Amino acid sequence: MTGPREPIAIVGIAGLYPEARSVDEYWNLLARPIDSPPSHASDGLAHIDIDLARFRVPPVQRRSMTRMQMLMLEAARLCLADAGHPERPLAVERTDVVVGTCFGLDRQYANALRVEGTRYARELEQAASIDSDERVRRMARRLSARFREALVGELGASPHDRVGEMGSTIPARIAAAFRLLGRTIALESADATSFVALQHAVNALRANASDAVLVVTGQRREGPFADDALAAKGLPATADGRFTMSEGVGALLLKRRSSALRDGDRIYASILECSVHHEPRPGVFRYSTLADERYRLARECHEAAAVAPEQVRYVEYAGPGIGAVTTAEFKGLGTLLGEAAPGSIALGSAGDRLGNTFANAGLASVAKTALVLHHGAVPPQLRAPIDVAETPFRLVRELESWPAAPDSGSRYAAVCGSALGGGLCYLLLEGHDSQEITGRKPSGGVSVRPRPARSEAVAIVGFGGAFAGSPDAKAYWHNIESGRDGLGPLPDAVLDRALYHAPDEITLTHSYCDVGAAVPVPEMPPASLRITPRRYGAMDPAQRLALSVADETLTRYGRLPALHGLDGTVVIGSTLSLSSERRLHVERSIPELEAVVAGLDTVAHLSVRERRRILDRVRRRYPAVREPMSSMDVDGCIASGVAAVVANEYEISAVPVAVEAACASTLAALDHAVDALRTGATDFALAGGVELACNPRDLVLCSALGLLSHTRITPFDAAADGFSPGDGCALFLLKRLSDARRDGDEIFGLIRGIGGSNDAKSLIAPDADGQVRAMRRAFAQVEFDPAAVDYLEAHGTGTRVGDRVEISATARVYGVPHRDRPLVIGSAKSFVGHTFAAAGGAGLLRALQAVRARTFPPNANLGTPNPDLPICDIPAVLPTESTPWPARHGQPRRAGVSSFGTGGINYHLLLEEHHRDTTA
Repeated sequence: MTGPREPIAIVGIAGLYPEARSVDEYWNLLARPIDSPPSHASDGLAHIDIDLARFRVPPVQRRSMTRMQMLMLEAARLCLADAGHPERPLAVERTDVVVGTCFGLDRQYANALRVEGTRYARELEQAASIDSDERVRRMARRLSARFREALVGELGASPHDRVGEMGSTIPARIAAAFRLLGRTIALESADATSFVALQHAVNALRANASDAVLVVTGQRREGPFADDALAAKGLPATADGRFTMSEGVGALLLKRRSSALRDGDRIYASILECSVHHEPRPGVFRYSTLADERYRLARECHEAAAVAPEQVRYVEYAGPGIGAVTTAEFKGLGTLLGEAAPGSIALGSAGDRLGNTFANAGLASVAKTALVLHHGAVPPQLRAPIDVAETPFRLVRELESWPAAPDSGSRYAAVCGSALGGGLCYLLLEGHDSQEITGRKPSGGVSVRPRPARSEAVAIVGFGGAFAGSPDAKAYWHNIESGRDGLGPLPDAVLDRALYHAPDEITLTHSYCDVGAAVPVPEMPPASLRITPRRYGAMDPAQRLALSVADETLTRYGRLPALHGLDGTVVIGSTLSLSSERRLHVERSIPELEAVVAGLDTVAHLSVRERRRILDRVRRRYPAVREPMSSMDVDGCIASGVAAVVANEYEISAVPVAVEAACASTLAALDHAVDALRTGATDFALAGGVELACNPRDLVLCSALGLLSHTRITPFDAAADGFSPGDGCALFLLKRLSDARRDGDEIFGLIRGIGGSNDAKSLIAPDADGQVRAMRRAFAQVEFDPAAVDYLEAHGTGTRVGDRVEISATARVYGVPHRDRPLVIGSAKSFVGHTFAAAGGAGLLRALQAVRARTFPPNANLGTPNPDLPICDIPAVLPTESTPWPARHGQPRRAGVSSFGTGGINYHLLLEEHHRDTTA
């Protein structure tokens, strides 16, 4: 790429902190004299009242909402209002919502604890039934029943709990509240979450995939678990003598600067570059202490923006505060800014006033820096992260004016940070008191113009997968071709039927379904990796499965050393709250369950000693409640740890990202990767999805809403009555087509276009209009129309309403008058169930291998197609056997892949057979 890229304008800011409720209050907090330090309110954000009625949240769904969802709705409202909306117009059809948060949310923990409470009740009954006292033995069953009732009352329960607890519901709820029809995703990258969310937004805007992006990040303390886990990683103690995470939610509204100027927006500052780099290192996750890599990242940022380092006069530090990490950060900055005069660069840190807000730390720092540039003033700092003597930096002790540079009229500032697992972050901003026209000439004299949308094809140069009955992609395709599905009664090790199965009723505590497509979790790491048994045992099952599939994917690529030295990303769709985190949180919450028992009238007549005897017997079944956290625990708990373990163990410099977009998570991850590749932000991407949906918690929560089939999933069938859960993982190694050809890679297929949207209506009911928007956005990126696509890998959720809406939307896009052959429609879910976050991966893997095998795949278990489906309007066919896929004269085979999720999330991907004459 030549010349600096289009700057991204910050046109709206909001912040919710213990001592700030608006952008003005945030600035006042930062600018407050150092002799009146903040109190760091112990109740965090608990005391902020939020009027849910203004967001049109149905009363029946409110009790299932996470507190974070409420806070982020309010932050979004404040940010949009700060930008002048709704009075000022916003391109709602092309406005995305990106949310970033880390660790589990309160409803996720409560739901997990409630489901585990059923097991605890059985343990309680057994503990009482073996007591030496006959009175205790007689009350055992009654004690168990009363405990279950009391726990539901204590924790709350609703059929909407599964949807309400999800991270991806937050951006979807924001989209619905403000009628924003662009893409919605939630993501996490440990304490680089804010930087990754901002980079995602910058890439989307520069790729012209969006016209505005609302970025909201937040962190809450949902109990002591995260504090203890991070303290075990060495994060420094706060005033109470131990590490304590701070709370905060921030929001920024971003637009291309040319658009903001055209629309007359107030611009706080502009992001010139936002770079995130990953320094891989096998073993336990740790912060990087390499100064040279920090210097390289920052230097490349300045070169890309054509801004000399010595023009920076303010540096905002958003690091973790660990001594060796801070030393490396400022050693790298010292090399970068070595020509600056001593004390010429002001140094700041939002954490000085806010504490460590972890997932929100980067955005809090960027918002602060934008306000510094906007006000032309540097706030006072209580303490410096380093000794500033004989360095280019100075500690500002009182509010200090910052005049614009006399030669250029510009102000430049940088924000830097580090992330657990090896992430390095650097962001360069420019004040808006510089030349306010598109075509400005930054230092270096290079003119900046908005770049047109780039739709370069993305090559798939590696792939892998594991689903029920299919340990790898080859077996997966073989089973599909032969019509062999992986559905069946779930193993007892997965579902304890005595505890959780009630086949004839819908309840809040049991599942009426016991059929699924389970995958055994790998017991050993790939042979090429050196991972200790203890560390492998501490990994989440999703990490182990993804590691195995990554090994298959990289082996198929066959040129792993060629990736070393390149900058990439590993972005994996998954739930943002892994099962290991929920399990550890549950086991460390046993005292809460014991408190419920102690409050029961059933045990009122027992002595303290008798009660303790019963509870101690139960506690022995939960050993983690007594064990201190280890430095490995957090590695198996953070969602981005799935991607991080792949990047680190294979030693590839790839930023790890977890993406959640409900059941469309895999295609959302691929969309993230495609934008990064098309804008040049990354050289390669390993993208896909993983989830193990066959577990008691998901079965119980999905059953409560009546989502599951009473028999087995049968997409498009007249008897379809819901889905069956499945486990699975699919990953794809991606490069720009031009790079793949240059490097001599084997190219298995091409991603030509990918489009996303949000219905901005119901969180549960599918909407044809939203699905149509996603499909049309994908086709807007290519030169062919829907008639050139022969195969559609449908979402195929297996519900009568969902199937009908999907086929209706498909007919509106693919049912063009000049279609000369029927569209063949199928769904991987008929073979492997609904794999939630991995569902789009199952579909793309099936479509990719269908293109390569030149074979239309069958649908399993399809008896009588639903007569209400407008199949003839396309026209289309639903095959039940494999059939040859004839070529079109001079044209590659093409397929569409649809993936839709709760929250009104829609994605559509266009896949193409690779021909050597395809234009990159």
